[in-house]
Amino acid sequence: MFMNAGLDKFFHYTPMPKLTDAQIKVFAAFNEIGWLMPLVGTVEVIGGLLFIFPKTRALGAIIILPVMVGIVLHNVCKDQSQMGIIISVVLFLVNLWMIVDNKEKYKALVS
Repeated sequence: MFMNAGLDKFFHYTPMPKLTDAQIKVFAAFNEIGWLMPLVGTVEVIGGLLFIFPKTRALGAIIILPVMVGIVLHNVCKDQSQMGIIISVVLFLVNLWMIVDNKEKYKALVS
């Protein structure tokens, strides 16, 4: 899902649902910052690729975490569609699960 979302930020192949006025303002602000969406797309693609392989999954989970927090906050605060909230929370929980599951690999970073 992360790789698909990241690639869509570059190639725009997924149709956009009808946006609310609040979402239009948010996306207009994102577009004003020309480098933001390509950066988020790059992080999603790299994090998604790293997440696939068990050896690099811990790094992928950490890379995706800030993007995932932003997605959950956007869906809860601005989108508020049931399906968007459910999907983002489930993906966030999977991300947290991977972080907890790989906690031994992070000990060197925080010791």
